[in-house]
Amino acid sequence: MRVAVLGSGSSGNATLVRAGNTLVLVDAGFSARDLARRMDLLGVAPEEIRGIVVTHDHGDHTRGMGVFARRHGTPLHLTERTRDACAALLSGEEEIHLYRAGRPFLMGDLRVEPFLTVHDAADPVGVALVDECTGFRLGLATDLGRPTAQIRHALTGCDLLILESNHDDVLLATSPYPWSVKRRIGSSHGHLSNQAAAQFAVDLTNPRLAGVVLAHLSEACNRPELALEVVGAALRRAGWKGHLQVAAQDEPTGWLDVEELRRREGPSQLTLL
Repeated sequence: MRVAVLGSGSSGNATLVRAGNTLVLVDAGFSARDLARRMDLLGVAPEEIRGIVVTHDHGDHTRGMGVFARRHGTPLHLTERTRDACAALLSGEEEIHLYRAGRPFLMGDLRVEPFLTVHDAADPVGVALVDECTGFRLGLATDLGRPTAQIRHALTGCDLLILESNHDDVLLATSPYPWSVKRRIGSSHGHLSNQAAAQFAVDLTNPRLAGVVLAHLSEACNRPELALEVVGAALRRAGWKGHLQVAAQDEPTGWLDVEELRRREGPSQLTLL
């Protein structure tokens, strides 16, 4: 299994996952042209994408899905309520497959396990993706108001975790956002702070977990070095020595090979990508 975050943050989110001959895009929060540009940087052609799994209806996860699907003939996988909430992005010409949280489905060599999250969207989900050939498991949850027992269960036993670390509490409190926006971001239906992400990451550590990618950082209310410091310190105290990095908004990460990450030994690697 290989994974690359095309970009993550308030302005757009998209992640590539490859297992065997199957290449899947999770979310399409950039324009179709920008998605193709970012894929090209990783040596991927849009026509290689088996399908797009859409986690919820917010624009930073759906912006380019309709145009990309029509332009490249890419099937869309989303829940019924998310489809209805995204009606303005769809023309009726797309190939759409509906799924429901709690009901896994196959996309070639990948098994997709969608689970409910707590977020202020029409029907928000996170996903775990499992390589059917190797058993490697990726957990992806970037819009979490709070970790629930169901979310913890869904993300248990991951080899690689892409986890929201949205804001620093002090930067959020002193940001120029209106009070209503600050309250939404920090609420139980908003986004995880660095401290909350750190605690959740510690809760999810297990002997298989080889890497953690911190995602969906707020431009106004967070800094990559702050997220790394808070989450990294908590993971080190818990005795975890895997790979830790931050996904950037403006450029893709490199490919992360899960098998290679699991072979690595030594101290944690803290990188800004």
